[in-house]
Amino acid sequence: MPVLRLLRRNLVVIAGLLTLAYMILPNIVVMVFSFNKPNGRFNYAWQRFSLDAWKDPCGVADLCGSLSLSLRIAAWATVGATVLGTMIAFALVRYRFRARGAVNSLIFLPMAMPEVVMAASLLTLFLNMGAELGFWTVLIAHVMFCLSFVVTAVKARVMSMDPRLEEAARDLYAGPVQTFLRVTLPIAAPGIAAGALLAFALSFDDFIITNFNAGSTVTFPMFVWGSAQRGTPVQINVVGTAMFAIAVAVVLVGQFVTHRRKKPGK
Repeated sequence: MPVLRLLRRNLVVIAGLLTLAYMILPNIVVMVFSFNKPNGRFNYAWQRFSLDAWKDPCGVADLCGSLSLSLRIAAWATVGATVLGTMIAFALVRYRFRARGAVNSLIFLPMAMPEVVMAASLLTLFLNMGAELGFWTVLIAHVMFCLSFVVTAVKARVMSMDPRLEEAARDLYAGPVQTFLRVTLPIAAPGIAAGALLAFALSFDDFIITNFNAGSTVTFPMFVWGSAQRGTPVQINVVGTAMFAIAVAVVLVGQFVTHRRKKPGK
């Protein structure tokens, strides 16, 4: 039958579209319910269309404060993890040193370890050091678990680089700094950017490690979890929709720039 032949020919495409729809469905639900006006405290059943939450996204106490805190922690954690992770990736790829294999293995431990184990370990470390739980302990914890993801992304990019390009730059009398800034860094930039974006998303979204080491500090994921016990305000859906829209916009802009660069004559 023509329908069965069409399905067999496009089975991979259909499976991919169904998987994509399955992944996007929760975001669509969040987006739809950001325009809801519930009768009670819980925003779980559709009542009527309203723009009230969009007009006043900070109408819930401490929501924008926790969001601002999460963004600041994510931004600083991204900077710290990206700088350290990039240096570690270059060291692991370009240099041979004692215990290099052990370092390579240890880098993957935070990615393989359950978050609750890492959270408890960090909490024990901070308590033994006498550190006060709060902004700085959360930031240090986020840098530590984001580091592995940055190293993995940058390392994959550095391993694919052609060392002859740097040798050619040195043959043309470029110094070490000039070679790094004009040859090495631009080539490694996609891997560094991918690691930075991944670190930002992981840091902003983290709950388990943050909850163990935050003390009285409340980030946005912790605010959402606490609100779910009392009644989720519509403004949380508004923030979620805005973050999803920004993420999609960043991806589309990246794809557009990549497409323009691949055009002949560009």
